[in-house]
Parts: sequence; structure tokens; C-alpha cells
Amino acid sequence: MDPVRNPYAPGAGNPPPELAGRKDILEIATTAVQRIGSGRPTQSIILVGLRGVGKTVLLNRIEQLASDEKFITIFIEAHEGKSLPELLIPGLRSALFKLSAVHTAKETARRGLRVLKSFLGGLKISVEGIDVGIDPETGSADSGDIEADLPELVLSVANAAKNAKKAIIVLVDELQYLSEKELSALIMSVHRTNQKNLPLLIVGAGLPQIIGLAGNSKSYAERLFKYPRVGALEKIDAISAIVSPAAAEGVNFSEEAVERILALTQRYPYFIQQWAYESWNVAADENIDRATVETATGLAVEELDRSFFKVRFDRCTPSEKNYMRALAEFGPGNQRSGEIAELLGVKSTSVAPTRSALIKKGMIYSPSHGDTAFTVPLFDEYMKRAMPNFTSKTKN
Repeated sequence: MDPVRNPYAPGAGNPPPELAGRKDILEIATTAVQRIGSGRPTQSIILVGLRGVGKTVLLNRIEQLASDEKFITIFIEAHEGKSLPELLIPGLRSALFKLSAVHTAKETARRGLRVLKSFLGGLKISVEGIDVGIDPETGSADSGDIEADLPELVLSVANAAKNAKKAIIVLVDELQYLSEKELSALIMSVHRTNQKNLPLLIVGAGLPQIIGLAGNSKSYAERLFKYPRVGALEKIDAISAIVSPAAAEGVNFSEEAVERILALTQRYPYFIQQWAYESWNVAADENIDRATVETATGLAVEELDRSFFKVRFDRCTPSEKNYMRALAEFGPGNQRSGEIAELLGVKSTSVAPTRSALIKKGMIYSPSHGDTAFTVPLFDEYMKRAMPNFTSKTKN
């Protein structure tokens, strides 16, 4: 069929034609945004889930909700190449300049800009293209300790927002890539603004390990945030994600075709989009049956292997790939770390650094003490395709 009319949208962060099964999460976010805007205390939010479940899509939708309320939004994506201050400063600077244009917030916003200049000087960092053009606020946020300085800077911004009768929504994707001190500083900033009942809300998203990282950083983090789980879709929602976009274009998926896509994708949103997209493109007419889905499956797997899976695989060292291949040998789900080491023919302590490196890269996580699992659904199947000749030392 005509690929131009194809309604499905596989890709990183691409909004699907139908955001099925996320109503409860959006209601939590809507309530939080509206409460913070009305001056009522509320918990910040961290969306938690594996790769490909639509966390970034939800963050973008929440950003739009906040923009519709005329709030100031700051969206950043944490990654290994930049520090939290480098990512956050441009948005905070922009917010303060906007607030300085509001008569009731002019002075507090200008003070915020001075504190921002102090913050940059204290940490001895420069952000390309950023020149505050104002003298620093000596003695404020200039200690060089991000855990002390970031909360003070965020307080100054939130105070200006309160005087302007505005709210600021900071959205942070890939939270697990923040360093321990950066995550601690962010949590402390939320804590301080909550204590002052200031109109600033953090909405983050991260892999499952973010709950443990936050709790280990600050014990009160579990009370500061709500942690909505974003996972595979319920069956009725997964069916809707497949059928509804096609029906809007006059195209029909047979019941057998839908059931096959559900089985192949395990109802994960990213994969549903990929399979439905390929099925549409190879279909001869407006009726997509199971045979069409089977034909599309090879194309879907090939595309996922080339993009979604491979970009993650290529970031890993040979020893890390070997560890993941051993994990894949056990199949999907949670696996005992000791059994993985045994399959490799080594002690758990000797592969602990490799396991830790993979957790830091966001490839695996520890669902509970002593367990290991992939953060990417269906990655065990990919590893077997990528390294078909794996032989464990225990099988030699």
C-alpha cells in the first residue's frame, strides 16, 4: 500500500498515531502540572520503564500539557557527553530572561541571573553560546559543590517564577545517565523548592535502575517523587494501537494478523509500531492478514537489528558483549547473576566490573539483589542473532 499514507511511526521518541494505554499516567501528570500551577504542593514525577515503551513520547506530551497552561518548560536529555549543568544552564537562563520581562518578577529574575553567573563561576564551567552579561551574586551558588549550588540556583529561579505567577516544568530524559552527585543535586533541588512551596516541577524518565539510584542518593527521594511504571501495553490497548490508525485510513487488520503482531512484539509499543509499519508497506491491499504480517516480520527484524538493537550493541566492549550473550542464553526475564558467571566459567566477583559497566551504559539492570535483566525488550533474541556461535566455558 501507499507508504506515504502509512500512519505508524517507529523511531526514537516519535509520537505514535494513537497513544494507547497511557491514560492513567497522563492523568497523574496533568494533575501534577495543574496543582503546581495553582500553587498547591505536589510530588514531582519519574517515569520508569525499559527501552521502547514510550517514555520520551510521554515526556513530550507532558511538555505540551505544560505549554498549553502557558508554563515555562525546559527539556533536556542526560547523556554521557555532557554534565547536568551544561545541559540545564541554557534552559534556566532562557527562563530567567522570560521572567525578567514580567514587572512583578523583574528584580528576582535579575537576581536569578546573577546567581546563575555565580554558579557557572563556582563550577568553573562554560557553556557554548551562553553569556549572562551580568555581575555574579557573590556568595551565592559559587562554592563549586553542585550539591550545594544547584539547589540555591533552582530556588532563585523558582522564586522569580512565583513572583511572575508562572510555573516552571523541567523535563529530564535518560535520568540514569546523571552522575551520583548530579542526581543527588537534582533531588536536593526538588526538596528545597517543595519546602518553600515554589512553582517548579521535575518530570523525569529513566530505566528501572533509576529508582534504586534515587533512593541510594537520598533516602527521602521515595517521598519526593511518584514513580509511574511504563511497560508493555495491556492487550486491549495494544490491539487499539494496531487497529485504530489503520481503520482511520480505511484499512483492516484481520484478527489473526493482530494476534500474531501481539505475540511477536510482546505488546511493547516501539515494536508494535515497527511491525504494523512494515505490514502496511508490504500489504497488497486494504486487508492485512496473517500472511502479510509473516512477510513483514523479516523486514521488521532486519530494521530493528540495523538500528534499535545495533546502536546499543556497538557501544559495548567485547567482554561486555560476551556477558550479554551469556545472559541471552537464559532467555527473557530476570536471571541470577551467579548463574551467568557460572555459564561463563568464572566467579561472580571477576565479572562484577563488566556487569557494573553494562548497568552504567543502560544495557542491563538489577531488578532485585542478585538478579540481572536486559533493559531492552527482545534483546536476548537479538544477541543470539548477533553472536550465534557463542560457546560457554562450562560447555567446553
